[in-house]
Amino acid sequence: MSEYFSLSECDVIGFDLDHTLCRYNLKETSRLIYESFARYLVEHKGYDKDLLHLTPATWDFCFKGLVVDLEEGNLVKLAEDGTVLRATHGTKNLSTDDIIKHYGPKREWKHFNSLNTSYTRSAKYYFYDNYFDLPGALLCARVVDMLNKRGAEITSDLWKDIVAAIDHNYNTSAFRGM
Repeated sequence: MSEYFSLSECDVIGFDLDHTLCRYNLKETSRLIYESFARYLVEHKGYDKDLLHLTPATWDFCFKGLVVDLEEGNLVKLAEDGTVLRATHGTKNLSTDDIIKHYGPKREWKHFNSLNTSYTRSAKYYFYDNYFDLPGALLCARVVDMLNKRGAEITSDLWKDIVAAIDHNYNTSAFRGM
């Protein structure tokens, strides 16, 4: 192996989602991903156009390690033992009393053991563990806010629509004409 590495000597250059060969501008990348997810929901699923409008403060909501609890419509941040550290319903922070109401006095999230065996998706939850689908957590929260504002019930259709947006975003056909 030579002392120096040159990309010009490579036949193929691959970029992985874990920042292997490049450094991402996460703020801009997240904004673009969110806009793509939201545009899909508005244009293909009939969601409210308000999903397309964000303020800079909105991004404070996003951080790795959020779990969407699809049974409760909440986003939760868990301790390493499965205790709910904090939670939101949509983008609204839940109080300690609200967390106890949803998860009991020990604040235990009942699906932790299945999540802990590396299942990141199920019919009951989704674990946002990477930067590329993290904007989906913000989108989920904003959709819950929108449904609550309308007085609509939060159903599994919400999650099916979010997954469809994620799948559409990372499908190679989404890049045609670029």
